[in-house]
Amino acid sequence: MPEGDTVHRAARRLDAALSGKVLTRCDVRVPQHATVDLSGETVEVTEAFGKHLVTRTASTSIHSHLKMEGVWHVYARGDRWRRPAFEARIVLEAGEVQAVGFALGQLDLVPRAEEGSLIDYLGPDPLRDNFDRDEALARLTADPERPIGLALLDQRVIAGLGNDYRNETLFLRGVLPETPVGATDAAAALDLAVRLIRANRDRNERTTTGDTRRDKRLWVAHRDRKPCRRCGTPIRRGLLGEHALSERITWFCPSCQT
Repeated sequence: MPEGDTVHRAARRLDAALSGKVLTRCDVRVPQHATVDLSGETVEVTEAFGKHLVTRTASTSIHSHLKMEGVWHVYARGDRWRRPAFEARIVLEAGEVQAVGFALGQLDLVPRAEEGSLIDYLGPDPLRDNFDRDEALARLTADPERPIGLALLDQRVIAGLGNDYRNETLFLRGVLPETPVGATDAAAALDLAVRLIRANRDRNERTTTGDTRRDKRLWVAHRDRKPCRRCGTPIRRGLLGEHALSERITWFCPSCQT
């Protein structure tokens, strides 16, 4: 699933392409919003809130979540799409510019006054200017018995952190994902996660090692059975979740993380 850095870059692309322009075409290809037509309205802004994207006109907030497969593309009108047309969920055209949301995991078009119902539950977002570190830490430490690997991934705690940042942060802190929050230096883990995601805000290829070569970018994520970059022990893969349906993959070094 795309993480906050990816979504913030998508927001910047959409904002640059559409903001201040009048929509000349609005084609929504999901049944519940298929009759909505925002043609003639001016796009005001596109913003990211964690992993959520919001594009606003005067009347409507267009909310999307990429989930696992979603992506927004920007084209010159008439250019060939790089994804199949059946995956398009929404097409926004403004003159010679066309923005297409493909395979979006969630798409909502709501009156501006109802926008908060979709994003107000989110925790502080490290990539927004109004990031509240104290509030994020308070949410992270609210349940000291909760595994830190779950708390870091909870969008109600910190918006935008995903599985890569969760696993990389815990490796660098030497902490197993199952460790209770109260048994860790939660403040240090939070600060490190914030630094990592901010360092990748403007990179197309995420790295936590500082090495941008394809096979050198990450410490443990997606590296099960490969040798730890620090000690050589094979990286292990596990599952962690509140219940079976919410389990996500963990990667860790059994020697470096104790």
